[in-house]
Amino acid sequence: MRRLARRSRHAGQSRRLLALAAIYDGASRGEAALLAGTDRQSIRDWVLRFNADGPDGLVDRHGGGQKARLTQEMLSALKTRLEERPIPAVHGVVRWRLCDLCGWLHETYGVSLSETRLGQIIRREGFRLLTARPRHYRQDTEAQDIFKKSSPVSWRRSGPD
Repeated sequence: MRRLARRSRHAGQSRRLLALAAIYDGASRGEAALLAGTDRQSIRDWVLRFNADGPDGLVDRHGGGQKARLTQEMLSALKTRLEERPIPAVHGVVRWRLCDLCGWLHETYGVSLSETRLGQIIRREGFRLLTARPRHYRQDTEAQDIFKKSSPVSWRRSGPD
């Protein structure tokens, strides 16, 4: 068992195998728990997992987690929606906001997501928020060009001359 622990690529599995090796050597569950840095109940669970599945039963398992709320169909529809530009007359907005997309998902599929979670999903899919720099509607580009040409140069390049 110690040989298996040495060859294992998973640290958790090695620790569990060493605790079980201590039990096989005659240590109590309490002593094995102290050795492994855990409690007796965990040692008992490890013994049951080892008896059921062998050394592979001691590898860390994924907890599963919550099921995804968006199916692949919903995700592909969301991607299509993001790639299309909104029509202001139809959608009432000039660019997609997270609150608009959350509302659309709720109306279309009955799925409620927070704006934060939807933003995470959108970024995970490779989309980024790109917005143009705002411009005042009455700015005069000719006056700006004249200002740039007539302004004295106040910045100089640093470094060797």
